[in-house]
Order: sequence, then structure tokens, then C-alpha cells
Amino acid sequence: MEQSVVGSILFHLAFPVSNVPEAKAYYAEGLGCSIGRESERSVILNLYGHQLVAHVTPEPLTPQGGIYPRHFGLVFTAEADWQALCDRAQQRHLKFYQPPRIRFPGAPLEHRTFFLEDPFYNLMEFKHYRHAEAIFGYQELTQIGDAVPA
Repeated sequence: MEQSVVGSILFHLAFPVSNVPEAKAYYAEGLGCSIGRESERSVILNLYGHQLVAHVTPEPLTPQGGIYPRHFGLVFTAEADWQALCDRAQQRHLKFYQPPRIRFPGAPLEHRTFFLEDPFYNLMEFKHYRHAEAIFGYQELTQIGDAVPA
């Protein structure tokens, strides 16, 4: 079955945190998420219309060695929206794992990107492609992300 974008479908992602109040502070005050239901061990967050669920884990949370293989985020279709979130993150002194930059400048895959790291070591990428068809297209090109050292 071919997949297409359907307006009535929302993305859901659950991720680990060490405490709900700190997660709420980071995601609501920092990123601007609205808060949904919450309990002592979980909180539902609205990130641009998508459902994130922060779950407290008893396992120790440790920093990742890099952006691969695990991170999540958003692809903005409007550059102004990407810039607004970038400005918000800077104004609220959120931790940038990688600062804003242009990846693949001048190429069909050119996009603006930045990575944030939440207080629980979850990495998030926010990007905007110069050419919208690069989001799912250009199958003849093999570049995906940055080169990973061997």
C-alpha cells in the first residue's frame, strides 16, 4: 500500500525521562508544547499537533555518542516556522547539540537544521528543506544525514 500524507493522522512518539516536572518545564516552557494528560510517571505533550509522551524510566539515562542512530524531530514546510523555533530555543537558552546550519549547501538536498538535547539526553532535529521534494524524493541520491566515521 502506498503511503500518503493524510490530514487526520497524527504522529505519536514515547520517550524516556527521569521526572515529569522537568520534562514539562523543558517541553512546555522551552519548546512551546501544550500539556495534555499527565500522571506522576507520564505526561502527554503536543508538539506542533503531534503527540509526544514522556515516560519516567527507572533506568539510568546517559548521553548518546552522537546523533545516530537515535533522534527525533520535525521537518518544517515553512522556513519562517523553522526560524521561529530556532529563535525560541536560543532565547530560552535550550542546549543545542548542534547549532543551526545549512546541510548540503547548493545541492538538491539542501536544508537548514539544528539539534537540541533535552535534560534527559534525548536528541531532536528540526529542519527545513529548501526544495520540498527532497523530503521524500530524489531517490537517485544516496546522501542521508552526515557521514558517520567508521
